[in-house]
Amino acid sequence: MALEAYAAEKRDEIHTDVLLKARQACYKARDAFYYCLEKQSDKKPTEIGSVGLLYPTECKASRDEYVKNCRCSWVKHFDRQYCKTKRTQRLLDDRETRRGV
Repeated sequence: MALEAYAAEKRDEIHTDVLLKARQACYKARDAFYYCLEKQSDKKPTEIGSVGLLYPTECKASRDEYVKNCRCSWVKHFDRQYCKTKRTQRLLDDRETRRGV
């Protein structure tokens, strides 16, 4: 009963400092994970994440931290965005080598 009264009283109050800190923690964990992926890119990926993203076992700890600090929908979005960027870069690199430039 007390919780409902508190929630009804504070319904319109948004704690932007809490949201900001959570977002910053998510971005920091995301950046650490993708840095690990880039650093370990020469190794064979063995772990399967969401959306079929493969990553080396050395990045498992940073992946766990990333998943812990970010919402599931954000992780899915960032993984898709990363895969799309890498695929586009790979296609552009392949096109340049075919041109003989």
